[in-house]
Amino acid sequence: MNIKDLEIGKSAKITEVGGEGALRQHFLDMGLILGAQITMIKFAPMGDPVEIKIHGYELRSEERRVGKECRSRW
Repeated sequence: MNIKDLEIGKSAKITEVGGEGALRQHFLDMGLILGAQITMIKFAPMGDPVEIKIHGYELRSEERRVGKECRSRW
């Protein structure tokens, strides 16, 4: 499943971080690393942006970037 498929209030563990080069490094710099626990906080009605809780802080990012490149599991 992708992060974008996670329901509000549900948690999952990141199992794969996609992207290449600078995009992948940007995800890693934001804390989207393998094994990190995430919780979906909210998302905009049209899907962009999403807000997730990770490493004790809330991260807001564009779903089309994060949701397609990071995979998670419950």
